[in-house]
Amino acid sequence: MREAHPIERAVGIDHYVSDAEGIGGRLRDRPADFRVTELEAFDAEPVDADVGAYPHLVCRVTLCNWDTNDFASTLSDRLGISRERVSWAGTKDKRAVTTQLFSVKDVDPDDLPEIDGADIEVIGRAGRPVLFGDLAGNGFEITVRETDRPDAVAAVTDDLRAFAGGDVDDFADGEGSTEATVGVPNYFGQQRFGSRRPVTHEVGLAILREDWEGAVMAYVGNPHEREPERTREARAYIDETRDWQGALDRLPRSLGYERSICHRLVDNGGDDAEDFRAALEELPSNLQTLFVNAAQSYLFNRILSERLERDLPFDRPVEGDVVCFSDRDAPEGLPLPDPDRTQRVSEDRLRTVERHCERGRAFVTVPLVGTETELADGEPGEIERDVLDEAGVEPADFDLPGEWHSEGTRRAILVRTDLGVERDGDAVTFEFSLPKGSYATVLLREYLKRDPEAL
Repeated sequence: MREAHPIERAVGIDHYVSDAEGIGGRLRDRPADFRVTELEAFDAEPVDADVGAYPHLVCRVTLCNWDTNDFASTLSDRLGISRERVSWAGTKDKRAVTTQLFSVKDVDPDDLPEIDGADIEVIGRAGRPVLFGDLAGNGFEITVRETDRPDAVAAVTDDLRAFAGGDVDDFADGEGSTEATVGVPNYFGQQRFGSRRPVTHEVGLAILREDWEGAVMAYVGNPHEREPERTREARAYIDETRDWQGALDRLPRSLGYERSICHRLVDNGGDDAEDFRAALEELPSNLQTLFVNAAQSYLFNRILSERLERDLPFDRPVEGDVVCFSDRDAPEGLPLPDPDRTQRVSEDRLRTVERHCERGRAFVTVPLVGTETELADGEPGEIERDVLDEAGVEPADFDLPGEWHSEGTRRAILVRTDLGVERDGDAVTFEFSLPKGSYATVLLREYLKRDPEAL
């Protein structure tokens, strides 16, 4: 197997599935080259529904070159309302054209402002806000420009078709449109951990070990070669001195979270573990949750990489695996796993479950580890235990207070999609859909084989 980029290996992604050369090229040359459309899973009442019963105005918004959070803040400012009254189903990339659902509480359609780079379409009303996760998935249309080896698309696609469990009959080469069903490991993408400085999982693992000082130092210190020189120097100073006032004098103003931690350590002295823990608790609750989620994601990625290393299949189970069945409410054409409906695969059930997987009715899973996690049996269970032992973590470690607690769940290890590819000279356009929680960059990395920062 071809070895992954070093910064990918730092977050548990050790290999590419495809041994073929990558196409190279430039991604996000312009916002229109990266189009994302939510596959909606939220029911709205008609726009003239009773406002008392349905106070949330539901809108389908197309944004060009807008960060989701920044748009929500701008919308609330223009309406003169609290930012908390604006919510959405999924956070999207900024340098893109995205179509997604928002809801705004206690606002009339005529009150909606015109905002540059935003097309707001009112589609109805609801009794509750659109919440994060209120989508089935996302559709993508992504163009890669100035590719070095556009002909390599065919070889990569053949490898990914085989990985998905399909027959390989040479993918058509040359310009024009072609289609194939492909699959990749359902890795958490680089952006889960920080594309430039992937450290959120390191903070999370230290929290799970209750190494509060280690968690602070992983986040505030721990310089990375990809950061600006001034930032690297400030972090190196923190590593060497633990001088929190001196850190405030050196850390750039843009590193607001790091500075808030240092402020708290100046106030409480930073003399013992509880001081460091209190400093971490100064951070927003969603960031605290992200740390533990990133640790779970890293462990998940490591388990998948070990499964690849041992040449175990992803499209079908082996004895000892845990599978989950498909979501009965999934939209047509987008099979979704239901992690609440699981079954452990025994020898006598293996062939039956294999058939379910072949038909898209079941999915092999591994854990996003938490307090309720029950590890697999056989060789899959051996891999899970080895990864946890290596990280110095066990399920009981997730029994922490507040934002750090997690019961865990299970996640499918393979993501399949019907991929359309169109070549026009050295430009290659990929069109596909993924279930929510899966990353477009995990598919694109197999084709580009470039530094993740370029994705």
